[in-house]
Amino acid sequence: MTIALGRPGVDGLSGTVGVLREWQYEGAPMQLHPGDLGWFWRFGPDVTAEAVRTWSRDGNILAVGLLDGPDLLRLTIAPYAHRDEELARQLVKDVSRTEHGVFGEGKAYIEAPMAALVQELLDEDGWDVDEPWTSLRRDLAEPVEDPGVRIEVIGPEHAHVRAAVQRASFDSSTFTDERWHAMASGELYADARCLVAYDDRGDAVAAVTVWSAGRGKPGLLEPMGVARDHRGRGHGRAITVAAAAALQELGSSSAIVCTPSSNVGAVATYRSAGFEPRPEVRDRRRDA
Repeated sequence: MTIALGRPGVDGLSGTVGVLREWQYEGAPMQLHPGDLGWFWRFGPDVTAEAVRTWSRDGNILAVGLLDGPDLLRLTIAPYAHRDEELARQLVKDVSRTEHGVFGEGKAYIEAPMAALVQELLDEDGWDVDEPWTSLRRDLAEPVEDPGVRIEVIGPEHAHVRAAVQRASFDSSTFTDERWHAMASGELYADARCLVAYDDRGDAVAAVTVWSAGRGKPGLLEPMGVARDHRGRGHGRAITVAAAAALQELGSSSAIVCTPSSNVGAVATYRSAGFEPRPEVRDRRRDA
């Protein structure tokens, strides 16, 4: 059977998310997580569906990709298909030909499991390696310590607080109350929580969203930020510890996160919250 590139559409998103959940397991490489689709859902179900690509054989999904912008494909592959040559060659063909509807002309990036055969074939096809990212993990088998600050689980009535901290944490953020409500209305948010940390003055200083993939599976932090006027005071560590506790309550076996290795402050924050670095990962980059 040949490999078919497809788009699930809004009606097919639930099935695609179900496949992604199945592929999450302890010891898995850093890869596309259901929470990545959950965070993208802030743009609404139609935009999310348009950004998803699937590769299937005989009706079985073997790979799922999220176009996290027009030039970045975040790709993951079924654990049993990492070295599937037919799949890997089709993936390379589809991302290299603009008429296949993955990338347009110009620079492009692909995030994929490091040990997958597609990495080797992309290298042969002229895709270079990009800057390194550090993935980190915290085991949740033991109780999580108190974060030491007031933490609030955000509901619809305080969506504006969560959105404001996001914008205060990331210069390019376009997160709004409306986008929080769009995200929270998606099916993935049933297994997610938004948390905000407050300082002694009652100011909202840091925020995080956590995503469970199901009981006994790794949960994801995406995103975490500290308001730029409140950095350097331990708020990043506090909200990260709170995130680990929230994922533990949701039944996650571990908490995972990934950040550019060049962001040494973020790496240090996660380590201070009990996260341990795993091997670095690198995207593939096509310059032309």
